[in-house]
Amino acid sequence: MKEIKGGVTAAKGFFAAGAEAGIKYKNRKDMAMIYSEKPCQVAGTFTSNVVKAACVLWDKQIVEQSPFAQAVVVNAGIANACTGSQGFSYCKETAQAAAGCLSIPEDAVLVASTGVIGMQLPIDKITAGVKKLQPLLGSDEAAGTQAAEAIMTTDNRSKQVAVTFTVDRKEVTLGGMCKGSGMIHPNMCTMLGFLTTDVSIEKSLLQEALREDVKDTFNMVSVDGDTSSNDTLLLLANGMAGNATITEKNEDYKVFCEALHFVNVALSKMMAGDGEGATALIEAKVIHAASKEDAKTLAKSVICSSLTKAAIYGHDANWGRILCALGYAGVEFDPENMELFFEGKEGRIQIFKDGVATDYSEEEASKILAEPEVRILVDMKMGQGEALAWGCDLTYDYVKINADYRS
Repeated sequence: MKEIKGGVTAAKGFFAAGAEAGIKYKNRKDMAMIYSEKPCQVAGTFTSNVVKAACVLWDKQIVEQSPFAQAVVVNAGIANACTGSQGFSYCKETAQAAAGCLSIPEDAVLVASTGVIGMQLPIDKITAGVKKLQPLLGSDEAAGTQAAEAIMTTDNRSKQVAVTFTVDRKEVTLGGMCKGSGMIHPNMCTMLGFLTTDVSIEKSLLQEALREDVKDTFNMVSVDGDTSSNDTLLLLANGMAGNATITEKNEDYKVFCEALHFVNVALSKMMAGDGEGATALIEAKVIHAASKEDAKTLAKSVICSSLTKAAIYGHDANWGRILCALGYAGVEFDPENMELFFEGKEGRIQIFKDGVATDYSEEEASKILAEPEVRILVDMKMGQGEALAWGCDLTYDYVKINADYRS
C-alpha cells in the first residue's frame, strides 16, 4: 500500500468540482459534486441520532434500495435538518437537477448537507449550483481539492487522502475527503465523509467493510461530545480497476479492508485535529485491557473528558483528570496496577505507576503537552485488548465559534 496525493478524484473514473452557490456564505465555495463515469456499488453509514436530516433519510433510501449510485451533491451552510417533508422534497429536486445534468437516473444521486439546523434550503440556489458544478467536473487533484474545500463549514482546512494497493494483480486506488470540526461525536457514522475506489467488489461486502471499519476509526473520534443530525459516510466503488470482483472474504478483501482502514484513520485524525478552536490533536491509546471493547470504552472516555482537554490546552500535566476519566468509563480495573505515559516528538515520560505519581519533570511534561500532537498511553496490565481514540484540546475559541455560529 502506498499513500499518494489526492482525494476523491484519485481513483479511475471519478470526477469532482466545487463552486460558489451563495447558499449562506459569501465569496467562498459552498457546493461540491462527485461523479463517476461508471455506475457504482455504494455503501453508507449514518447518524444514530433520532433527529435525522432529510438528506440522511434520502441517502439511506438510495443505499438500501437503488441498484447503483453515480453522483453525490453536497452543500455547506444549511443542514436541511428538522425541515419536514419540504426538506425531503428539496433532496428530490436536487437529485433531479443532477440527474438531468449528468444524464443518470434520479435514484443514482446521493445528497448531503452541513450547516445550520432548522433552515430550509434555498432550492433555486441549490439547483443553480448543480448546473454550475457539472461543467467544472475534473478528474485531477485540483478538482478534488476544490470539492474538499467546498464542503467545509467551521473547518480550518480541507481533509483528503488517497492510497494505491494491489488486488488481483491490478493497481487499485482508494481516496476520500471529509469535513467536520464541531458537533463531532460520531456513532456508527462520521460527520460528512466521501470515499471513492475503482475496485470491483460485491455490494454486501462493501457495506460490511465500511460498517465494521467505522467502529475503530470515525466512531473513535470526539471533539465535543455532540452527535450530529447529518452524519453521513458514503463509499462508492465503480470497478474500473479491472480486478476480478471480490465476492468473498479472501486475501483481496483483506487487502481492501486494510486500505480502507488506513484512509479512515487518516481522515479521522485530520478531523479530530481540526476541532473547533483546537491547538492540538490528542490520541489516547489503551493497551493490555481485558478486552478490545474495554479498551475502546476507556480510550474514548479519556478523549471525551472536558477537564483533560482543557488541561492539555494549558499544557498542564494534570494526570488526575485522566485517571478519573478512566475510572468513570464503566470498566472495572485496578488503579494500583496500571501505568500512564505522555508521548510526543519531544519524547516519552511515565506519569503514573502502581497507584501513585512517578517522579516526573513537570517542565518536560509541559513541553510534550505543548506539541501539536499529543499521545496519552495507558497500560491496563490486564489482557490483550487495545484501542485508539482521537480528540482535541478545549480552548476559549471553541466557545466563541459556537456562541455565534448562526450569525
